[in-house]
Formats: sequence, structure tokens, C-alpha cells
Amino acid sequence: MRPEVIRPGNDRAVTVEGLTRRFGDFVAVDNISLEIRKGEVFGFLGPNGAGKSTTIKMLCGLILPTAGKGLVGGFDIMRQSEEIKKNIGYMSQKFSLYEDLTVEENIDFFSGIYSVPAQKRTVRKDWVISMAGLEKRRDAVTGTLPGGFKQRLALGCAIIHEPPILFLDEPTSGVDPISRRNFWSMIYGISKAGTTVFVTTHYMDEADYCDRLALIYRGKIIAEGTPNELRQEHMKRSVLEIEADRVVDAVDVLYKGGIEAAIFGSLVHVTVENADEAIPEIKKLFLQSGIGIRKIEKIVPSLEDVFVTLIETS
Repeated sequence: MRPEVIRPGNDRAVTVEGLTRRFGDFVAVDNISLEIRKGEVFGFLGPNGAGKSTTIKMLCGLILPTAGKGLVGGFDIMRQSEEIKKNIGYMSQKFSLYEDLTVEENIDFFSGIYSVPAQKRTVRKDWVISMAGLEKRRDAVTGTLPGGFKQRLALGCAIIHEPPILFLDEPTSGVDPISRRNFWSMIYGISKAGTTVFVTTHYMDEADYCDRLALIYRGKIIAEGTPNELRQEHMKRSVLEIEADRVVDAVDVLYKGGIEAAIFGSLVHVTVENADEAIPEIKKLFLQSGIGIRKIEKIVPSLEDVFVTLIETS
């Protein structure tokens, strides 16, 4: 019997229902459903081991789902994995480059892999080199490049064939903050040109770069929406940001006082029901414990605050 397939609207680049992947008794991805619109930047956010990479490999046709159905670029994920591979770009967290080849040799290799027409290869190669800022390093061995340049080169190689859908698996892992910011600027440019971008990340601060996102935890999607929708729907309580001496001790004091707290760099974030009532109580606890406090204020919650709250209540 012919398997049932879902039929997304013309504005959907990816549609999946009940996507599941098991490895023996372990369920890596647990019955997830997604709809991704054409031309949007869709973020898949979650900690390491949450199921992000397994999901992206199924969507890219690299592994088959244990159960579920769906379409990627109009092709069935269960029956047309080879067609999917031809019509997407894919960049893994290890950048997928050949370290012993030069910049140009890597570009030439991926031009061949993706069957870029011969008459377009020179133009596309020059575009990748310009986009990656490698005009003066065309002949450099790729393994000698700094991480940010490798990252941009890998992105260029992944889209050298101008695919309508681009999958990025932890693309900013291991690069410096400036390179991460520059990389996201490039993603915006690609999206504005009409390409759909599906990006996984465990960096919570990158969530605000996405048009929409899904939060995944232990193989399950626990929330989905725009960054602002997630804040409004899942953060009913207030978040306070505290700058205090002895951050670790400060968090310990708050926990003992029955107040939820987490370390954010050199600061402490506290989730409370009523900010006006909580601030004097926190100041009193710190005074009694001999912890100096330089600042305490109510802030707009970060997506990490949202994620922590969702995990605690799930």
C-alpha cells in the first residue's frame, strides 16, 4: 500500500509529523512535528544531547526516521532521501572541509559534488571567496585558516549550488563571539535572498537571531514560536538581574531562602512572582550573609530564562 504523505502549503519548505528516531531502547527524537516556512530562519534550540543533530540528519536524508512522515523541499523523507540531498545545503558542526586542500581546491571539490554547471563554477567560486573574505588566501591550505574563516568557507561550500533550503548543525560551535556575530549577518543575507535556513544551536543567546524557533529537550519539543511569543507565553513571572560579590555564594544564599536563581556569566538571574516584593527580601538576605550587592533590577527575560523555566515545570 502506498504510504500516506503530508502535503504542505506552497509557503512551507519543511513539514514533518510524528518524527521519531530510536537507537535500540534509546529514543533520541520523540514524536516531533514541525512546519518551516520558505525564506525564514528557523532555530532548533537545546542543550547538547537533546536530539538536534539526529533531527537535522533525518531532514537531510542522512538517516531514516524510525517513525513519522514529512516533506523537505517537496520530497518525502522516507522514500526520496537522495532527491533531498540534491536540493539542500548542509553544514555540520565540524565544517565539512578538507583540511589538507587549499581554499580553491575545497571550493572546486564541492562544486563537483553539487554538480554546479561548468559555466557557473568560476562565478560561484569568486562569490564564495568574496563572501568569506578570502581574496588574499585563495591558495592557503584550509587547515591553516583561523576558525572564523573556515566557518565562512564551509558555509560558502554548502550553498555553492544555490539550494533553496540550508541546514546548519551547530555552525557557530567553537568560534569566537565576533565570528559568531559575523556569521549570523551572513545567514540573514542568505535568508533575505529567499533561502530557508534551519539552524541548530545550544547557544541560548542566538535564539533572538531566529524568526521562529523550537526548543527541544530530551528528544521532545517543549515550546515553539517567535522569541517574543516564547517570552510572553512561558514567562509569567519576573526576572531580576543581580550584580553581587561572590556569585556562587550569592546563589547558595538565594536557594536557601527559597528563591530560584542561576548564574549568568558574572551575574545572577532570579525568577520571582512579584519583583517589588522580592527585591527588598533579596537585599535583606544578602545583608544578613555579608554579600555585597551592586545592582538589582528587573529585566526582559532571555531565552535561556525561558528554557530553564520550561525545564523546571516540565
